[in-house]
Amino acid sequence: MSLDFGLKDVHVLITGAAGGIGLETVKTFLQLGARVTAHYNSRLGDLANITDIVALQADVRDEKSVTALLSEAAAKNGGPVSVLVVNHGIWPEENKHIADMSLDQWNNTMAVDLTGPFLLCRAYLRALRNADEKAREAASIIFIGSTAGKFGEANHGDYAAAKSALMYGLTPTLKNEIVAIAPRGRVNSVNPGWVATPLAENTLKDTAFVERALATTPLQKVATPGDVARQVAVMASPVLSGHVNGVNLQVDGDSDTYSDYHRLQ
Repeated sequence: MSLDFGLKDVHVLITGAAGGIGLETVKTFLQLGARVTAHYNSRLGDLANITDIVALQADVRDEKSVTALLSEAAAKNGGPVSVLVVNHGIWPEENKHIADMSLDQWNNTMAVDLTGPFLLCRAYLRALRNADEKAREAASIIFIGSTAGKFGEANHGDYAAAKSALMYGLTPTLKNEIVAIAPRGRVNSVNPGWVATPLAENTLKDTAFVERALATTPLQKVATPGDVARQVAVMASPVLSGHVNGVNLQVDGDSDTYSDYHRLQ
């Protein structure tokens, strides 16, 4: 039995598409027949090896750059974006307590991880106002959140604060606002724990750290990018998740009855 996700020929824009989760999300949506626009910041990376996508560069911190991204995506990939996957983000690797964190670090993390999503959502919704009915029918915003946004993360308070704002500020706000533009539009957040991506590679080399991280994780494994990408596709599907709205979906192999130990150390 085949399962139709209802995403064939739907225009999907994925930000941060050159990274681990982003790249796998691109591949997943292509397999489902979507028209994919893949955003990158400074380097194409493995996106250069993927055909049948439109790859576009933009600085998500810059208002004009984001506006141009949505316009160019529509012009080069068959019309306005229907599904926006806000996947990009930075996680400063050096441990810093809030007491020791520079204002420059805080401002830059917020600019990328929070202001960027605001600019993207605003440009997307403005473009959606002028989209045809078919584009609006599949309208969906999906944020990539984090367990850090739910439990906090010592030494990375900037990242945790930004993710929490996406998950508990923008998601419930926008799920009420999108329907004024697209009556069946939905906004949700998919929130991983640790994922085996290049961003986390150095941290996950520490086997003792990984053991602590999995101590309260019932599934006893670090997620793969595919684990996250598949849930994004399910959440984007108007067939499978057409009545799912304003949800924070934890994709962390965990349970709400457990403290996220690795985020508390």
